[in-house]
Amino acid sequence: MLSRTASGLYWMARYLERAENIARVLDVTHRLSLMPVRGSLNDELRVPLNLTNTSDLYWSVNDRLAMPQLFSFFALDDRNPGSIYNCWQAAWNNAHAVRGSLSSELWESINASWLELRKLRRGGIDGGGADAFFDWVKARSHLIRGAMFGTLMRGDAMSFIRLGTLLERADCTARLLDVYQYLTDADDDTVREYYRLDTLLRSVSAREAYHTIYRQQLAADGVNEMLILREESPRSLRSCVEEIARQLDLIGGSGDDRPRYLLTVLHARLRFSSWPSLQSDGLHVWLQRFLAELAEIADSIHHTYLEAK
Repeated sequence: MLSRTASGLYWMARYLERAENIARVLDVTHRLSLMPVRGSLNDELRVPLNLTNTSDLYWSVNDRLAMPQLFSFFALDDRNPGSIYNCWQAAWNNAHAVRGSLSSELWESINASWLELRKLRRGGIDGGGADAFFDWVKARSHLIRGAMFGTLMRGDAMSFIRLGTLLERADCTARLLDVYQYLTDADDDTVREYYRLDTLLRSVSAREAYHTIYRQQLAADGVNEMLILREESPRSLRSCVEEIARQLDLIGGSGDDRPRYLLTVLHARLRFSSWPSLQSDGLHVWLQRFLAELAEIADSIHHTYLEAK
């Protein structure tokens, strides 16, 4: 496969996953914003800004921190490179460039979703339609994913799409865990902590999975363990890393095989770690180390497979 084609498939998948993740983060931020605010910090509303490092840009176009402004900034504002609208536009551009490598059903799903999003943007979405918009983004993501698994031939195209999806998913899960750890450290109220844990699980569609695995009330240790180390959870860090390693094995390669080397090391650490061992240096330190390693893996994949030689 040409590196140009592989790059288009990889970034198409990353932008589609990023748009879905932003919708999930906005959804739970909206839920958290309904809790009574302590003092004037309103830390819950800062979650999407901290996750995407867009605080400076947000304040350059807004004069107050409130859910309607956050929704507008992250949903349809073309001034925000990380908005759902811009992510979908970038995904569509990449999909259009590699249309020959996609099944007709997969292309039609992406194209129809993009056209509908443009129509939604022209009509505008008020705050009352936010929940329906989040559900629409997630439903469209599921539709595209279903078209991919159901119609795309198993081969390099599928593998590069999966690589992009899983790298983006692991990055988002790790950042969510880090932000919620910060919120918990800043406010140890047990009722608010319980509600935060519940919304965190909702953001990764893992609420039912938690109760299936642990059969107990929500507890921070259980939630963190499940989203980091449990391979049964499709959005856990271990599950994502294992599947990335599998896709790299399917792609194969010769010469510089640094991506698979880095994945093997990270996979082994996750596979043979326990939750108490991750806490030795503090969860924040561990998650920052994981994000740095994941970024190094993404860079090595780009250098090995996606750059024109």
